[in-house]
Amino acid sequence: MATVLRWMTLGIGLLMVGGTLLNFSRSPHWFVRGWDYPRIQIALLTAASGTAYALWFSQGTALEWLFVAATAGCALRQIWKIFPYTSLAPVRVQQSKGGPARSTVRLLVTNVLMENAQHDRLLQLIRESDPDVVLALETDEVWARALEPVRRTHPHVLRHPRDNYYGLILFSRLPLLEARVEFLVQDDVPSVHASFEVAGERVFLYGLHPRPPEPIRDQDSTPRDAELVIVGRMIGEADGRPTIVAGDLNDVAWSPTSELFLRLSGLLDPRMGRGLYNSFNADNRLFRFPLDHVFHSNHFRLVELQRCGHIGSDHFPMLIELSYEPDAPAEQAETESEAGDAGEAQEKLEEQADAASTGQDRPERE
Repeated sequence: MATVLRWMTLGIGLLMVGGTLLNFSRSPHWFVRGWDYPRIQIALLTAASGTAYALWFSQGTALEWLFVAATAGCALRQIWKIFPYTSLAPVRVQQSKGGPARSTVRLLVTNVLMENAQHDRLLQLIRESDPDVVLALETDEVWARALEPVRRTHPHVLRHPRDNYYGLILFSRLPLLEARVEFLVQDDVPSVHASFEVAGERVFLYGLHPRPPEPIRDQDSTPRDAELVIVGRMIGEADGRPTIVAGDLNDVAWSPTSELFLRLSGLLDPRMGRGLYNSFNADNRLFRFPLDHVFHSNHFRLVELQRCGHIGSDHFPMLIELSYEPDAPAEQAETESEAGDAGEAQEKLEEQADAASTGQDRPERE
């Protein structure tokens, strides 16, 4: 039994170390990108396996100490990536100071899960949370009909239901200056492009739900990465407009692509210094990741950020209230770009163009 436990401990530790090393690759393959997600779980497993081996199985050989050192380095690497999203880290977005100059916008973003029939739970959440803007993702015609009562309080609507898990509906009580659906990368994956006024300033909203990498249908991350790069570039080239990006990005906050998106766009992540806000999987406490995001420009301070309760979906809705404050940019700088960002972004776009030309940007088994 001791021998079996020893080899199990070695196997778990080596697997986690290997997955951590794969994180350094830019490959879009689902197996590589899948290791971006469970950083907390990897940190715990490597720490546990290295500690257990050192205490109970090690005979002091050089290879054994190398294994213990590798697991320690792996755990530290994962903690370093997660740390900015803990309450121990500095807050990236300042709390609103309030006062007469404050004008707020309250946004609810929710992946409803298309086959979820518990429509009333979302309707109740909308009534109770009282958002100015609602972005509902994975909405088909059934969900579109179920959400019709929202029009009474949020009459400005952009409606694009689909039965392929990529439908979306935008409800707003604020008049929409523009509202359109665009297909940035693939003709069956829409995105929202809208704007409205807050404190006399035009605020631009992008609602996204790109196709995820997944093993079941052998889908890599190429189209997702390309969509984030396209939107990040659009925002970065728009010369400092008040901007909000919201949606189920099918990517974690600490992934290389999410980090590249922030650097390209200059946007801020209000979770930094506050917590992980894991939104998926709502039905599995052991494997939850922050897939539902709200990023924003430095024109806003934070009033409230909340992960809402279960609505029957596999995602928890996210609620955020932002305050447009003219002096905010002086206290919270944009996310800075790094050398090599432009080249990495272009590489992702070229990968998508190559994949699209051969049809390899689509799931193998739809």
